[in-house]
Amino acid sequence: MPIGTALHERTFAACESLNYREWSGFYTVSVYETHHEHEYNAIRNAASLIDVSPLYKYRVAGRDATRLVNRVIARDIRKVAVDQVIYCCWCDEHGKVIDDGTITRLGESAYRWTAAEPNLRWFHQNALGMDVEIEDISEQVAALAVQGPTSARLMRRAATIGQTAAGIDQLKYFRVTQGEIAGVPVDISRTGYSGDLGYEIWIPWRDAVRVWDALVEHGREFDVRPCGMLALDVARIEAGLILIDVDYTSSKKALIESQKYSPFEIGLGRLVDLKKENFVGRAALAAEQKRGGPARRLVGLDLDWNSIEKLYLDAGLAPQVPSTASRVAVPVYKGRTQVGKATSTTWSPTLKKMVALASVGREHAVTGSRLEMELTVEAVRHTVPAIVAELPFFNPPRKTAMPPA
Repeated sequence: MPIGTALHERTFAACESLNYREWSGFYTVSVYETHHEHEYNAIRNAASLIDVSPLYKYRVAGRDATRLVNRVIARDIRKVAVDQVIYCCWCDEHGKVIDDGTITRLGESAYRWTAAEPNLRWFHQNALGMDVEIEDISEQVAALAVQGPTSARLMRRAATIGQTAAGIDQLKYFRVTQGEIAGVPVDISRTGYSGDLGYEIWIPWRDAVRVWDALVEHGREFDVRPCGMLALDVARIEAGLILIDVDYTSSKKALIESQKYSPFEIGLGRLVDLKKENFVGRAALAAEQKRGGPARRLVGLDLDWNSIEKLYLDAGLAPQVPSTASRVAVPVYKGRTQVGKATSTTWSPTLKKMVALASVGREHAVTGSRLEMELTVEAVRHTVPAIVAELPFFNPPRKTAMPPA
C-alpha cells in the first residue's frame, strides 16, 4: 500500500482529479486537474512545483567514498568538484546498465546519490573491504523540483543564500549551493528532469511543507503551479531524457539479453570514461567499443503528421492528438523489416508535432534516415513515416545560461 510523501498534505489538497500513481511506494500525483495542459504550460512558460521525493536517495561518506563511487559508476568522480552535480549510470559486470541518476559531491569524501530503483544492496556489495558508510536517506530528505522559465525569479524571491555560498544568480548548471527557504536549511541544485531552466530543492523531510508553502506564496506573481507526472512525461520526452522501465530495462530485471542495454545503446555513451581506473563493466564496454560500437542506438523520431491525419480521415474520424504521452513500445520499420522500437511517444505542444524516442539498429540511426512507425487507429494497425532526428528535440538556451535579472 503506497504512503504519502512529506508533501502529501499539500499535494492532496491541490489534486482536484484525485488521479494518482504509485512511485517507489509513495502516492504520486499523475495530474492535478482533469487534463495536464495547464501543468505542462507552467513547465514551459512559467514555473512548476513537482514533488520528486520518491526518488531513492543515498548518502555515501568516509575515507573510501570516492573510491567506491568511482568503482561503481562509468564516469570519473575525481574530475568532479565539491558542490558539483553529475548525471551518471552504473553497469553490471557485462557492461549493461543497472540504473541511472545523479551524484552530488557534498564534500571531499561525501556524496548524495539518487537512483530510480533500490540500489543499496549493490552499493554494499561493491563496498566490501572499504572504509565507507552508505545510508539510505530516502525518507529523511524530501525533494521538490522548481522548473520553468520564471523559476529563477521565484527562487531569487524565496531563497536566502548564505554569505559563503554562490547566490541563485551565480548558480551554474549542475551545481549546488546551500541556503534557506522559510527558515529551513536546504540544498539547491540547478538540475531537473524537464529539459528547461530549473532547480531541485533538497529538504529535511519534516520541514518540506514549510518550503512548499513559501514557494507557493512567493510564486503567485510568477504563475507557479503544482505539476504531476503526465506533464513531466511530455517535457522529458521533448528533452530527450530516458526513463527506466520504459526506454530501457535495468539489467537486474531483464528476462532476456535483448532487454539489457549498454550505456552506448541508450544515449549515455558520453557518461562512460574508459580512460579512468577500473570500474564495474569497464572491460565489457571497452570490448563493445573495439567491436565498432553498439548494434543499436537511441534516436529521436519526427512523425509525419499529414500521414497521421489521413489515417483518421480515412477511418471517418477527426484527427486526434493523444492526450498523454505513450509509454507503450511499438515497432519501427524500414520497409517490411522491423529495425527497432519506439518506447516513448508524445504530441509536443511546444514543437507542434508528434515525436518519439526509439531504439533502432545503428545502420538506421543516421539523422535524416526515413523509417516507419506503427500507429493504431480504431484497432487497426498502420505505419506512418518517421524521420530520425537529433536529440534533444527541445533544448532552450535558458536551461544552461545564467538567468536574467
